[in-house]
Amino acid sequence: MTKKGKKLYEGKAKILYETDQPELLIQTFKDDATAGDGDKKGIIQGKGAYNNAISARLFEVLASNGVSNHFVEKLDEVDMLVKGLQMFPIEVTIRNTVAGGMSRRLGIREGETLKSAVLEYHLKDDELHDPLINEYHIRALGLVEEKTLEKMEDAAFRANEVLKAFLKDRNIDLVDFKLEFGASGDEILVGDEISPDTCRFWDSETKEKLDKDRFRKDLGGIEEAYREVRKRICEMG
Repeated sequence: MTKKGKKLYEGKAKILYETDQPELLIQTFKDDATAGDGDKKGIIQGKGAYNNAISARLFEVLASNGVSNHFVEKLDEVDMLVKGLQMFPIEVTIRNTVAGGMSRRLGIREGETLKSAVLEYHLKDDELHDPLINEYHIRALGLVEEKTLEKMEDAAFRANEVLKAFLKDRNIDLVDFKLEFGASGDEILVGDEISPDTCRFWDSETKEKLDKDRFRKDLGGIEEAYREVRKRICEMG
């Protein structure tokens, strides 16, 4: 049994703890919810357990399809064992359908299907509201090496194809999603989580939102949406 040690970091949605194995950490999912860079705060009952289960399953799906990630095993309702990573200060977003920031920035109505997937980079900085950056910023600022950036891009597009197909079978459209990456020795791995907190999931038939937009936009039915995603991802085939 892996023992939970000293708390290393606490973010808005998760806590990281040391373990008795130096290369491994315990990632604990919280029920806390934030939006607008922390301006809006609340609790989504059961979110920690839902996101832990959803992330564990989707990390397994990615790993079985050649997208390496930090997941080792699910320990209990809210804890998973993960590889410790040296995280990169970049968020990678893949968009299949116009929504959220892309809709606001470009004045395109939400819900329009893109002709091809769009990859965006954002600098991880809450105080600056995670500004949009491009490859030239990344190179000029030395945020990651060129070969690392290429691996991140390849993994993100591969993850998109894998997750889109997996979710489509469960009547979920993958509208967009955010990935974070880090280094474990010479390996570049997907880290963080893959859940309704970091993805936009829409019902394929009704286009009902099944993600944190229900919290962001005060749509109600938040716990029910997370529960439904967990059911479809973890219980359907």
